Amino acid sequence: MKPERETFWGGYAAILATVLIWSTPSLFQFYLNRFYDPWAQNFYRYFVAFIAVLPFVLHRLRQSGPRLDAQIFLACLIPALPNVVHQITQTVALFHMGPGVYAIFIRSSVIITALLALIFFPEERWIIRQWQFQLGTLLGLTGAVGVLWFQPGREGGTISLQGLALAFAASFSWALYSVLVKRPSARLGPTRSFGVISFLTSALLLPLTLVFGKIATPLYVGAHVNLILILSAVTCITLAHVLYYVAIRKLGVALSQTLQLLCPVGALGLSAIFFGERLTHAQIWSAAILLLGAFLAMRVKSEPQPTAAENI
Repeated sequence: MKPERETFWGGYAAILATVLIWSTPSLFQFYLNRFYDPWAQNFYRYFVAFIAVLPFVLHRLRQSGPRLDAQIFLACLIPALPNVVHQITQTVALFHMGPGVYAIFIRSSVIITALLALIFFPEERWIIRQWQFQLGTLLGLTGAVGVLWFQPGREGGTISLQGLALAFAASFSWALYSVLVKRPSARLGPTRSFGVISFLTSALLLPLTLVFGKIATPLYVGAHVNLILILSAVTCITLAHVLYYVAIRKLGVALSQTLQLLCPVGALGLSAIFFGERLTHAQIWSAAILLLGAFLAMRVKSEPQPTAAENI
């Protein structure tokens, strides 16, 4: 198999694994909202994620490759800022809507990411120009909107404007993070770049938690709650982010985001099992359209990129 094809299919494996894992974060956060305030929940989740990846980061730093300097540190700090906004807004949004509905809503970040990628990364315009990508994105977004449109709301009530605004803020900040993280990931590699960004994210969340949250929450909740928080941090943040960075470098930002249109399907199914969310017939048809769109987006033809020889 040619190196270009190995790189492309390796990117598919990474993004599909990420899709499986990222079908669950909204469920974890929805559950943890009963015990943790949004500030403390996100600080501890990112702090645990940093601790989990730290041994691998130290191992990578002993090997050859670019060293962390002030320029790279700043490049990692820039995406950490919208990441903090995303983490807080998505957690608060889950007070206004169920995890399945939120998983659908957050897919609006796909079109925002595609537009931002078009602006920031000329090398990705070849993907956006392909009809499979354009039609797949359109169908995916149509399906996502349909699932949301035919959803009666959390526990049968309407979704408030505040909830919608928070979900849109989470969607935009995630799209911005996805675009800005490409540069540091390309320079440091997925493991080291995530290690630095997870440290910076938790460092930014610490003073916010001290001011607005309850830093001592882990001492007052049950051990099983803390174990669930640790599990969500290691899988949904550490493992998924490293895989996502690999996918971004191999497939590009726009395609990696589009394939995440599959995440809501898993999230809705799991939410139906654990939290009683149910799909109407219209939502099922919308989900089918969403899947078709994701499939078409996966059919884009690879094109050798000048940066394909970069080491992971």
